Amino acid sequence: MSRRYWRKLALLAKIESVYGTDPTPTGADNAIQAVDAQFTPMEGGEEQRELLVPWLGHQGVILTGLHGRLEFSVEVAGAGAAGDAPPYGALLRACGLSETVTGGVDVEYAPVSTGFEAVSIYYNRDGVRHILLGARGTVSMQFPPNRIPRFRFNLIGLHGTVSDQALPAVTLSGFQKPVVVSKANTQFSLHAYAGPTENISIDLGNQVEPRLLVNYEAAEIVDRRATGQVVMEATNLATKNWDAIVKAHTDGALALTHGTVAGNIVAIAAPAVQIGRYGEGQSQNILNNTLPLMIKPQSGNDELTITVS
Repeated sequence: MSRRYWRKLALLAKIESVYGTDPTPTGADNAIQAVDAQFTPMEGGEEQRELLVPWLGHQGVILTGLHGRLEFSVEVAGAGAAGDAPPYGALLRACGLSETVTGGVDVEYAPVSTGFEAVSIYYNRDGVRHILLGARGTVSMQFPPNRIPRFRFNLIGLHGTVSDQALPAVTLSGFQKPVVVSKANTQFSLHAYAGPTENISIDLGNQVEPRLLVNYEAAEIVDRRATGQVVMEATNLATKNWDAIVKAHTDGALALTHGTVAGNIVAIAAPAVQIGRYGEGQSQNILNNTLPLMIKPQSGNDELTITVS
């Protein structure tokens, strides 16, 4: 018996030119530097047979609607040079975001509502390779102070093959070393207020459904409702009146820029953010407010952008 180790993982992802058709990702060109990967190889349902026989006992089940789910994180960092697509760009595209490259300047990711792309994923955990085809998903972002910020991907894909395969050689040099969230590295404002901020989280909020029918199988993005949450140090009303903003259903901008060196900057912008019912708490005995966010489009597909520069 060959013992297999949890920490030995090769993860590859490549955009499909034809949905559900394996584009054969390689370790040299399509490797993903992942953190905290959680793989569910067989999600789906169970069909009970309910046979009537002269005895009692379990009759087993027939597994139905099988598909796979993969969740993992990727560090938030740039691509190494302004205008280069980051090595995790294919994953953002599989989450219903378009990719617009401006050479030498930046790469922008923005929501779409049609023409969704998909990736094929090779998941090799120390010698056993699972292939997921037509994978689509959603992404959330976490920016906690004094820690490395991360994208969290949640992808659903169709079953490909499962086989014994040696771990491929991977090239991960495109993944830049991240910087921690801090006053020096991170700028943030909400509704034009840039007060002390304890945590920032944003969730693209895609609804992804495995649609497994006769003559048709796909992982479909069927809705999107972007949300978030910000914890900010509480202040007096004269400085920022969150109470009045919430009651008036006022929309305002969110702006976050992480990183200061060209080639390693990621910015998130949302022009129309409504604040929900806020809460009160404390950290280190200093009062804070938890502000739930509803990230809204203005004219369609413009509720947020992720810009790598």
